[in-house]
Amino acid sequence: MRILIVEDESKVSKFLRQGLEEEKYEVEIATDGQQGETMALSDRFDLIILDILLPKKDGLAVLQELRAKGKTTPILMLTAKGATGDKVAGLDGGADDYLTKPFSFSELLARVRSILRRGVAEKTTVLNIADLQLDTVSHKAKRGEQVIELTAREYAVLEYFMRNVNRVLTRTVISAHIWNYNFDTGTNVVDVYINHLRSKIDDGFPKKLLHTVRGVGYVLKEE
Repeated sequence: MRILIVEDESKVSKFLRQGLEEEKYEVEIATDGQQGETMALSDRFDLIILDILLPKKDGLAVLQELRAKGKTTPILMLTAKGATGDKVAGLDGGADDYLTKPFSFSELLARVRSILRRGVAEKTTVLNIADLQLDTVSHKAKRGEQVIELTAREYAVLEYFMRNVNRVLTRTVISAHIWNYNFDTGTNVVDVYINHLRSKIDDGFPKKLLHTVRGVGYVLKEE
């Protein structure tokens, strides 16, 4: 799960990043509202933790802009502004939850887990691209009428690609998401699993779906 923290207080953002990464979340940080909005619109996150009092663009304006542009990523407002009117403005603006500073990290974690559970429940259980289908409940894959057998790790890699169709994924991003460790440039484990997937979902089919972007990474798309 990927979380974007939009927070200008470095001590708070570092504390949050450390705690969330210890819980195996992948974390990115934006230090002002404009940067946070740009990152939220250009990348895929499972949750956004958004402060209100931000430089360049305040959190409520960022929230409203994201919702106006159709971004449905769950948003947890985290701020020192705890008055009822501020909470109402945040929730009415499209936030999924609201937590005031100072806060207990265990409570924050509980709210994060609750929001992410709701998001998973709302996600479709069948992912599709062209004639490739992946059932995220049964973990069954099909290309046309042909059933594809996947190992647990192959399934995890394919699901990640199918939730990020048309997005170029670097080896570092794939490694961090699937294996939860910093990418070692001396290992070819990502390439090995890409080759495994290609042999199963592309070999023997006229339309290739998993493509190499030289010098960058890989992308799942219809040409």
